[in-house]
Amino acid sequence: MRIFLPLVLIPCLAVAAQTSQPSTVATTAATAAQRDTTFIDANGTAHITRIVPVPDDLSPQAQHDVSRAQRDAAPPTPLAERRKGTDAWQLSARDAWLKLYPATITNTSIAGVPVRIIQPANANPSLRDDVLLNVHGGGFDSDSGSYTETVPIAGMTGVRAVAVLYRLSPEHAFPAAVDDAIAVYKDLLKTHKPGQIVLYGTSAGAILTGELASRIKQLGLPEPAALGIFSGFGDFTRAGDSGYLYTISSNGFAGPLAPVHVDKVLTGYVGKTSRRDPVLSPILSDLHGMPPTLFVTSTRDILLSGTSNLHRAYLNAGNDARLIVFDGLPHAFWYNSALPEAIEANHDMASFFVRELTH
Repeated sequence: MRIFLPLVLIPCLAVAAQTSQPSTVATTAATAAQRDTTFIDANGTAHITRIVPVPDDLSPQAQHDVSRAQRDAAPPTPLAERRKGTDAWQLSARDAWLKLYPATITNTSIAGVPVRIIQPANANPSLRDDVLLNVHGGGFDSDSGSYTETVPIAGMTGVRAVAVLYRLSPEHAFPAAVDDAIAVYKDLLKTHKPGQIVLYGTSAGAILTGELASRIKQLGLPEPAALGIFSGFGDFTRAGDSGYLYTISSNGFAGPLAPVHVDKVLTGYVGKTSRRDPVLSPILSDLHGMPPTLFVTSTRDILLSGTSNLHRAYLNAGNDARLIVFDGLPHAFWYNSALPEAIEANHDMASFFVRELTH
């Protein structure tokens, strides 16, 4: 599918899902589509253009964010450069969140795995023995979430958070990240009841959360109190509609446009594992008996299909699975502390976790 829009945005640093080479010719105001069109070819493939305005019910901050311009043609950024940029961005995002939710951050290790422990300044005394176990986003090859996914949630819940700094791809393919997070989880079980632990993540971390839940069941370990799967997927064998419609950008439409080839998505993470492996693709595993799970996504999220498909699979397996979809917002918008909608999304996540920890 082709999408042409009057608005384009800066990229979000949450995942890297599209891997083929984009066009080197950027669209300009003179060449951009000026009307809606649709054509369905003999194979049923839709060739479309759409003029999509900024939703007028978004906050002024979000409207500004989704109106930033970004070229739709650009050379791919080398991994080392992207990691450096992601690290710098996350430090600034951390500082912005800490102004809202002060916390003490300690770098240490658990079971030999590097972790960050975030102790909120407003600790909840009734939940002092509980822990939020985070596996961060960043496309499995960088870290865009060990601060942005923990500082606000820890602050809103008053619960200590532990961010697992798992081994990254492509240097370490599947199941390295799963093994690291399982090692931390097993160690926490030595000092915590499973009902005192919440497991969650955004983007790559959401994918990893689903994988970990299936791996925990496979190993016969007790499941945590709750799961948070925030913009992810559970099936490496298909992209879903949203994978063809959206990009990793600040409005979901902008940035380099590349065809989606399922067998080339996140190849550095998948490595030599079959994409039908029931842990790598947990939607293919036995999902009965999963903990209460909150799914969060948005209508301009490249992983909207993946999130909703996994949510439906959880429901069909008889689990307590809840889904929140924000309109008009892109992938992992809750990273941005300047957006009222991000505060709202984090509050939804935090309220769910507190409710499940106090059951």
